[in-house]
Amino acid sequence: MREEIRFLLGHEARVVKALDPTMTVLDYLRQEEGLVGTKEGCNEGDCGACTVVRVRPRDGRRLHYEALNACIQFLPTLDGCQLLTVEHLAETDGTLHPAQQAMVDCHGSQCGFCTPGFVMSLFALSRDRAAAPSETEIDDALAGNLCRCTGYAPIARAATRMYEADPRRDHVTAREPETLEALTALRDHVTLAFGQGPRRFFAPATTDALADLLTAHPEATIVAGSTDVGLWVTKALQRLGTVISLGRIDELARVVETERAIEIGAGASYADAAEILARHYPDMGEVIRRLGSVQIRNLGTIGGNIANGSPIGDSPPLLIAAGATLHLRQGKKRRSLPLEAFFLDYGKQDRQPREFVEKVSLPLPPAGSVFRAYKISKRFDQDISAVLGAFRLRFDGNRIAEARIAYGGMAATPKRASAVEACLTGADWDEAAVARAMAALDQDFAPITDWRASAGYRLQVAKNLLRRLYIETRDPATETRLVGDRSLAHA
Repeated sequence: MREEIRFLLGHEARVVKALDPTMTVLDYLRQEEGLVGTKEGCNEGDCGACTVVRVRPRDGRRLHYEALNACIQFLPTLDGCQLLTVEHLAETDGTLHPAQQAMVDCHGSQCGFCTPGFVMSLFALSRDRAAAPSETEIDDALAGNLCRCTGYAPIARAATRMYEADPRRDHVTAREPETLEALTALRDHVTLAFGQGPRRFFAPATTDALADLLTAHPEATIVAGSTDVGLWVTKALQRLGTVISLGRIDELARVVETERAIEIGAGASYADAAEILARHYPDMGEVIRRLGSVQIRNLGTIGGNIANGSPIGDSPPLLIAAGATLHLRQGKKRRSLPLEAFFLDYGKQDRQPREFVEKVSLPLPPAGSVFRAYKISKRFDQDISAVLGAFRLRFDGNRIAEARIAYGGMAATPKRASAVEACLTGADWDEAAVARAMAALDQDFAPITDWRASAGYRLQVAKNLLRRLYIETRDPATETRLVGDRSLAHA
């Protein structure tokens, strides 16, 4: 095992041996490095004031840049990576990076507190888009950054202005070969074991090593993107004991398409899986686009969302409706089960001690099927669902040969609407079938009232989504979606 964290801060090597194993990247930057451009706003991954860019080798041949929230990311997750902050963008002679200069030219800053985070999001956008982005792409890139002064229009203009110069003609790009070589040299296949005594942060490099660690530490907290666990530390002020991270395991980060299925490793982020899911399930891709922000999607994992078991997690209803299978491992033993069977009750999943989620697989859409998914939330972007409905119908002519329907936010777990499915299967797809299905929903769910929505609202919305499904499948020309909803199902 290796007991030190090794990474690049800008282009300078860092070796960290003795710090709190759950210190956040934000606290490290400000307290240990004196780099105070990165700000603490919400401390829960919402406001974007702490946005930094993590750089990792991809395919051994290129570098991958990803914006993330430093406030909920644990320091050991930087192992083997490069970290760039707002202090690292300007040239050595003081010339501002095009992202910084565009903010100046377009008056994109007033009080200035949020500005470094916006600049880093713009910088990350410049690595992701070679050509000037569309308005929608700009909105997506900046949805995770909040500003209370400017009204956003000057910042959006800065995103376009940045491309009047070539934002990739900078010292960061010029030194990419050097950076790739340095990061490649940092990669090894030993387990990182950071910290001392009962508080340790383990980051194995293989699934076998992960299985062995969980056998030795069954009480450990497993983290993937830490978008949830990070808040245990920053908001609940918990002092975690043993933490085991999936972030260095290449096997778990894979997203693979076979002839029949899509396989998503437990360490694959939403950003990793979004393109392939959107290609086969456009509505699934659209829900993922609205899930959190770019910073959150770069960190959060589908496997973690499943293992967390939240009844308002967005990915489980999508995957259940698609017919997904969950694959678990305990030591050398593996087992698989339908995803819906994993969720037993509120906060309780069918996962044994020392067992971990290895991957989830979902079949490619069957011939003659349609898939729709609808996320209902108070805000269109970066908000938690009040209700999420996911539907897969397979038709034989006008007859429904198979119905798979799942909801989130309607019960203590993500759950299939079995009464609705039974009502629809074998029926003709018409108004009468929709009416019967809406009535059958009362048998499937008795939702609760909370600050997001009342029970009555949730139940009525869930019923209305069945009618929306009917309208979209029978009369696709009818406009049912917000302009910002870019689902390819209606392109």
